[in-house]
Amino acid sequence: MDGQVRRDDGHRFGFAALVGRTNVGKSTLLNRLIGTKMAIVSPVAQTTRHRILAVLTRSDAQVAFLDSPGFHRPQHRLGELLVERARQVADEADVVLLVVDAAAGLGSGDRRVAEDLDLRSRRKPVIAVLNKIDLINRGKVLPMIEEVVTGWGCHEAVPISAETGENCDRLLDVIIGHLPPGPPHFPEDYRTDQDERRLVEEIVREKLLRELRQEVPHVIAVKVDSLDVREDGLAEVVATIFVERPTQKGIVIGRRGERLKRVGTLAREELEFRWGRKVFLGLWVKVREDWRNRPGLLRDLGLYPGNPTSS
Repeated sequence: MDGQVRRDDGHRFGFAALVGRTNVGKSTLLNRLIGTKMAIVSPVAQTTRHRILAVLTRSDAQVAFLDSPGFHRPQHRLGELLVERARQVADEADVVLLVVDAAAGLGSGDRRVAEDLDLRSRRKPVIAVLNKIDLINRGKVLPMIEEVVTGWGCHEAVPISAETGENCDRLLDVIIGHLPPGPPHFPEDYRTDQDERRLVEEIVREKLLRELRQEVPHVIAVKVDSLDVREDGLAEVVATIFVERPTQKGIVIGRRGERLKRVGTLAREELEFRWGRKVFLGLWVKVREDWRNRPGLLRDLGLYPGNPTSS
């Protein structure tokens, strides 16, 4: 049985997908439920670009969470791919968690996501997660619950705050209650499918997003060129930051290189904390015009499924 212990004691296993608009707090919620940082978080829309698998193992259940890019109206090929990926994640799951920003209210964007996912025709349960309740009058929560359940077709709704952790334990119990019975699928110590290169790329991009805010965040991509560990234990990492125009390159580098140096320092410090070793991190910035619409470049950056031949 491949090292797995088969259980007949009511143990549950399944995949739970986090979907919703951009910036509703999906990645913050994932990190909260897992208990450690698995996905990068920033105030910038479309922070998540990859499908992220993060596994939580308890004595009574194993939950494989799938974080996804936010639903939005795409304006380039990359945006189209992100929305396609979000739909695929929802289709793969045993339970769908439709995360909404309760503090912003239920808007037309949330309704479009519900329509896009065709909630009423889904055989598998959909749980509406009303996030950021720490920022609103609690009297507004009940009408939201009624709307998402009665109006949208969600099976149930759970108000929570991913930031403070309020009600997240209850949400986890609700998720597990909807999972099918079965033995654990992953080893007990398995946490994520994100390898070290992806970790570096995401951490560097997170620091850039937080540093740049609304200047040029959406045109940035990061790719690790090399990652080696020397005999003395030092990890040597070289990565390239891609932008679309020379002016954006100047913004990323900053005056006298100060911004790029600051980003590199923050990323290096987090990597050293995670890996428990000293890290040398070299960052370069290159211009690749219109890379978000070029399948070949998207493929090289790990953002395009399959093997497109055009670049």
